[in-house]
Amino acid sequence: MDSGVARAIPLDDEEELFCKSALQSAVPGALFELEELDVLYEDASAALWTFMRPADRPSFTPAMLRDFESWQDLIADGFGPEKVPLRYLVLGSRAPNVFCFGGDLELFQRLIRERNRAGLVEYGHRCCSILHRNIATLGIPMLTIGLVQGAALGGGFEALLSFDYIVAERDATFGLPEIMFGLFPGMGAHALLARKLGSAMADRIIVSNATYTAEELYQLGIVHHLAEPGDGVNAVRDFIKKSERRHAGLIGSRRAIKRVWQLELAELNEITELWADTALQLSETDLKVMNRLVAAQGRLAERIAAA
Repeated sequence: MDSGVARAIPLDDEEELFCKSALQSAVPGALFELEELDVLYEDASAALWTFMRPADRPSFTPAMLRDFESWQDLIADGFGPEKVPLRYLVLGSRAPNVFCFGGDLELFQRLIRERNRAGLVEYGHRCCSILHRNIATLGIPMLTIGLVQGAALGGGFEALLSFDYIVAERDATFGLPEIMFGLFPGMGAHALLARKLGSAMADRIIVSNATYTAEELYQLGIVHHLAEPGDGVNAVRDFIKKSERRHAGLIGSRRAIKRVWQLELAELNEITELWADTALQLSETDLKVMNRLVAAQGRLAERIAAA
């Protein structure tokens, strides 16, 4: 795609908002050329909108991780003080009614059967690095916003926990299904949920295999703003508009919270190594359950796309 023309943000069935920014030439052109991420920069609000556009199942495949790594590098290099202004970073998904199903379960099965601990650890460390850099807002004084339209499961839910704010449509759902096949979420859920909710509530969510509604997580304080179905983009835009006057205070408050967290990358990496060791203990029965979940998610994605 021509880097001089920004991509579209889907607003509803009838309308699309296109923005050709006056600062477009200063934005790293490679941001608009990523394979599985659609990117739009709005100079009026200094907001960078990004939508996952998975080539296959809406999961964090190695290809998607590569795009996220490049995305973060390009943003860190091209935006911030004395560069292109960036006040808000928004992440959503173009997969219909799915934010993200999480980790690449097909890859996990193969690595487990191969007894490839190094491969599992490498995958986990990459996820943790992306998450940790997002928590630190890439060193840029900006607010990060996760936009949830549909299902956020496993690593998709974990990724959202690294954002400053979560805006979710009321019919969005959240869950950590890993316990159903003898595993646990290994890329941030324990560290972040324990800090946000306390260890007892974090453990309840992680081992329950329950599906939570956006309303339930709003009541817990995980989701910050609720939107009507189909109105998530407009809700984010409204949040940005209302946050302008308080921008510096909101950034300062989020930095203070993260200072209290004292969450280091080493902690995340150690947990993901525990996750890899646990994964290698899974039985063939566990792997069959994992495979059934992969198949069920694939059928769900196909039904949603065909609807």
